[in-house]
Amino acid sequence: MPSDRSHLLTEQLNPRSVDIDTRSTQEILSVINDEDALIASAVRDQIQAIGAFTDTAFNALAEGGRLIYLGAGTSGRLGVLDASECPPTFQSDPAQVLGIIAGGDSALRKSSEHKEDDPSGAHRELDSIGVGPNDAVLGIAAGGTTPFVLGGIEHAKSRGASTGLLCCTPIEQPASCDVLIAVQTGPEIITGSTRMKAGTATKLVLNMISTGAMIKLGKVHGNLMVDLRATNDKLRDRAARILCMDLGIDRGEAFVLLDRAHGMVKPAIVMRRLGVRFEAAEALLAKCDGRLSRALDGHRGS
Repeated sequence: MPSDRSHLLTEQLNPRSVDIDTRSTQEILSVINDEDALIASAVRDQIQAIGAFTDTAFNALAEGGRLIYLGAGTSGRLGVLDASECPPTFQSDPAQVLGIIAGGDSALRKSSEHKEDDPSGAHRELDSIGVGPNDAVLGIAAGGTTPFVLGGIEHAKSRGASTGLLCCTPIEQPASCDVLIAVQTGPEIITGSTRMKAGTATKLVLNMISTGAMIKLGKVHGNLMVDLRATNDKLRDRAARILCMDLGIDRGEAFVLLDRAHGMVKPAIVMRRLGVRFEAAEALLAKCDGRLSRALDGHRGS
C-alpha cells in the first residue's frame, strides 16, 4: 500500500471550497481568486530561506557552475519552464540553468507521474551532466515526499553539490538538503490539486531565485533588462526603449545605435556613454565580467 499522505497540508480538505460544485461560475472564480490572494504572504514568510538558496545559486553560477531544478509532474514542468526562460531574458548560457523532470521531455506534454516513485530515477541524468561541487540543485516537490526528487537531491549531495528543497507544506528538513523552503499554501481549492495554489507559489519562488541570482550576476542595470540581444521585432522594440530610457535619446537614434552594436544593449550603452566602438565596448565588458555599472564606473576612474 502507498504511504498515507493525509497529514500533508496540500492534501487536506479546504473548508472554504467544500461546496464549490454547487456554486455559480462567478462564485467558483471568486473562491479561487480569494485562495490565490493568500499565496504571496505565504511566500514572504519564507523570504529568508529563499534568499539563502538564491545566494547558493548565485555563488554556483559565479563560479562557473549551474542551477539545476529537479521535479516531477507540475513541479518538474515549472522547473523546466523557469530554466528555459533564463536565456531569452538574461542572455545566459542555456547550460547554466537546467530543468530535469521525471519522465524526460515527453513528460512536459504527457503525464508521466508514475516516474516520480523511483528514488533513483534522476541519478542517470545527474550523472550524465556531471553534477558536482560547483552546482546548486533545487528539488521541487509540493508535498515534500516525491521519491524522484528526494533521491535526486541525496544523489546530488553525494557528488558534492549544494542542495535545496522547495515544498508547500511543513516537513522535517531532509539530511541531504542544505536549504529547506517550505511555503505553507494550505489546502487546495480542489483537494490535492497542487497544480493550483502550490503551483502558483512554486512559480513565484522560482522566479525569485533565478531573477535574484541573475541580478547579482550583473544581468540587470537599474531595473532594465540590459543583457538583451534583439533577435526579433518585439525584442528590437524593447531594446530601443531601454536605450531611450537609459541614454535619453530618441527612438530613431536608438535603432541606429542598436544596429551598430549588433542588436546588443550592453555594448550599445557603453559605446554611447564612453564614445567607443563596438569592439572596445565588448572588450571592456568582458574585462568587467559583463557588469555594465563596473565597466562604466571603472572607465571613469581610470
